Formats: sequence, C-alpha cells, structure tokens
Amino acid sequence: MPDLREWLERVERLGELEKIDGVDWDLELAALAELANEKFAARERARPALLFDKIQGYPAGRRVAANLVSSVGRLSLTLAMDPALGDFDFIQQWRRRAKEIAPIEPETIKDGALFENTITGADIDLLQFPVPRWHELDGGRYIGTDDLVVTRDPDDGWVNVGTYRVMVYSKDRIGLHMSPGKHGRVHRDKYFAAGKPCPVAISFGHHPIYFLVASTDAPYGVSEYAYAGGILDKPVKLVAGPLTGLPLPADSELAIEGEVIPGETTVEGPFGEWTGYYASSQNEPVIRVKAVYHRRDPILCGFPLLRPSSGDNLHSCLMRAGFLWNALEDAGVPDVKAVWVHPAAGRFMTVVAIRQRYPGHARQAAVIASQCRAGAYLGRYVVVVDDDVDITKSDEVIWALGTRSDPARSIEIVERCWSGPLDPAIPREEKGFSSRALIDATRPYEWREHFPLVSGASAELKEKVSKKWSNFLDERVRRGRT
Repeated sequence: MPDLREWLERVERLGELEKIDGVDWDLELAALAELANEKFAARERARPALLFDKIQGYPAGRRVAANLVSSVGRLSLTLAMDPALGDFDFIQQWRRRAKEIAPIEPETIKDGALFENTITGADIDLLQFPVPRWHELDGGRYIGTDDLVVTRDPDDGWVNVGTYRVMVYSKDRIGLHMSPGKHGRVHRDKYFAAGKPCPVAISFGHHPIYFLVASTDAPYGVSEYAYAGGILDKPVKLVAGPLTGLPLPADSELAIEGEVIPGETTVEGPFGEWTGYYASSQNEPVIRVKAVYHRRDPILCGFPLLRPSSGDNLHSCLMRAGFLWNALEDAGVPDVKAVWVHPAAGRFMTVVAIRQRYPGHARQAAVIASQCRAGAYLGRYVVVVDDDVDITKSDEVIWALGTRSDPARSIEIVERCWSGPLDPAIPREEKGFSSRALIDATRPYEWREHFPLVSGASAELKEKVSKKWSNFLDERVRRGRT
C-alpha cells in the first residue's frame, strides 16, 4: 500500500494539498489550519490538506501534516473509494462497503523505513521534532492528536490500536489520556491491577487509513490493522517494536516505545478537544519513553481538533453516519432513508430520516440510534424526521423540528447513558453518565394523512423551471462566488 508520502503526492495531484513554509509551531500553525478551514469552506471549495515545512526553530524536512481527511475527496481516496463522491453518496457507499469488509491479517516484516533512525537512552528528546502547541490555553505541546496508540491485552493477547491524546512533559516523558471504556484504557487498567507497567508503542506519523480505523469503531475483537487491510483489500505491512514486540506500521514516519507506569502521574491538559471546548486537566499516568524511531525528514501528523463547525471532523461524521445506518438496519428498523451525524455537533447530534410504517417506528429508530455502539458514546440528541426532509440541510431539519414536533409528546429523555470526561455539559463529579433527548419530528403517525400539506414548488416544477432559466440562475451563482 502507499505510504503517507505517496498519499500526499496523490492529494497534490487532486489539487487539495497546500505546502506552507516558515510557520511557528507555537499556535500559529494551528491557527492557520483553522483559518484555512474557515476560508475555503466559505468559498465552497474542499478544505485543503496542509503540509508545513521549515517550521521556526527546526531544520527543513522536519514537517507537520494537518487537515488530512477533512474533505470527502481525501476521505474517499484514503478508503479506496471514488474521490469524486459527494457527502451523501459517500455515506451510502461506505455503509454498503462496511458490511462487506473481511479483515485481512497484516504482514509482519523484519525491517521498515521506520527504523532508518533509532534513538535511545539520554539521546531521546521528543522536542527535536516540531510538536505544536495547538490551542492558546493548552497545558503544553501535544505530539499525539493523529496517533496510533498500540496496546496488548495481558489476558488474551488481543492488540488494540486507538487514537488518544498525548502531551509532552519532558524529553522522554509523555502523558496519555484515555477515556473510561476505551479499549486501550481497559488494557492499561488490567496491567495496573496486576501491579505491572503497561507496554505501549505509539506512531505519530502514518498513512491516514490507520488514523481512520483507530479513531472510529472497528468491530470488537478485530485488529484495527486487519480491518485496515480489509478496507484496502490487501494486508498492511507491520514491524514489531524491538522492545515491546507491539506492531507498528513499517513505513511509519515517527514512533516511540515505552511503558505506562502505575502510580506515576502528572497533570495532563487542559486541551482544546473536538467538542470545541477545553477538556479536563487532571492527573494522568506517565509514559516513560524507552526508544524513538523515525524516517529521514519525518512528517508528524496532526489533527487540529477545532470547533466541530470548522469541518475538520467531517471524516468522523460521514463514517459514523454509515455505521449508524447499518446498526439501524441490523436491528430490524425498516425504511431508513438517510442518516446524518451533524458536522457542527459531531457525536452530539444525529438525524435519521424514515418513511413511517407503523406506530412507534420513529421512537424505535431514535432509541436504537442513541444506544448502538456507533451512537452511544457521548451522544446527546437524536432527531427523527420524515423522508421528505433533506437532513444534510440544517434549515430543513430545524423546519421539521419546529413544525412537526410537540414538546410535550415528541421528546423522550433517557438518563444515565454512556458519556465520558470530554462532555463539556456534565459537572466533573457526574462524568461518565449523561442523558439523551430523543425527538420525534415526524408527522404524528395517527393523523399523518391529514397533516397540512407542504407548500412551495414541487421537485418536478423546480427541475422544469431550473432548466428553462439555467442561464439566469448560473450567472447569479457565479456572481455570488466572486
């Protein structure tokens, strides 16, 4: 499979890569990434992938790549799909593909580009790489935002690959934040319960396919590496970490091996999270870094973790929508016509469109969407609408919500659901639980046939008039973009 460098070359040929020289690693890099997201989105162009070089205080070649999968084109390219797909077409194709993915076990090779340079002992200094300070109130510099944290279950040997934030404390000590319930956290807690350090290997630069499978919901018990191979229809190539034996991508740009030490903690955070808020600052276990490996002129991958409305979480929303749609169908919910995880809210808001078939159909869809694996963690609102609503358009969803729901009968509250420490609306002492609002914004089933008819031009009339007046309409669109 192509490595990160070949992937970036393909992105450049698509016209979606911007190369930028001379930024400061301290806030400027991340602020420029945020501005690029805002400006390009406003012009209805794909938010570009960014490759920063000649970063202030660092030699040329020590690079940072960001915004890698913040466009549907680059997301599709990464998943071996057509880069020309639109958002909703992507969801449709991805959910079908996701049902057919047959994991392919990775191929372990003896050597790889990752081992071009090895650093151990007193020579380790993680700040020889241009680790950004991403947000103005962050507690420090974060090397791990688009990372692969590799752990092994001490009981059955199952390897998990997850994406968790990693803060640099000193040249060879880093902090690892893992929310309760996450697989890596379960592994770590098992080691700690036995009074043992938890071996860990972390990649900080790699082909985006690894980030996608590590940060979304691969089937439980299936190796993320094998899942990536199934998506690409070929085995990924791994190398065993010399100290831990944990598998890392053979062409990773930069990686470490170390141990999470029980009882040794340091204050980690705060950190500007994907929620658009600074997340908790608290004591977290420390990783003692035992070895650093990197390619010549390594590329550190970064996920800026901007406010959701910036669009940098588009990949997560589109993929999660596909997983949710499949979960609804697998649970037997009929006539699901569309699923949308709203990019401005991320995990916190899901919209489902159905064609109502029986009393309770809308409630059934809402309950399952809120509690299936893809929707349960850090959910907040599930809105169910009729299939005449374009759920990718916020105005139409709000229209349905405002005109078809009645607060007294249309909203159900489910309490004590799965949340986590990143939920900004939950007091610290209540972290771990949150409620769900299930909102039925469909026409009331009992009298849906008598519900007032929708006004406005029909789709057929719009198409007819649009063809006749295409010159006028197209000219107005062009003028609006200049």
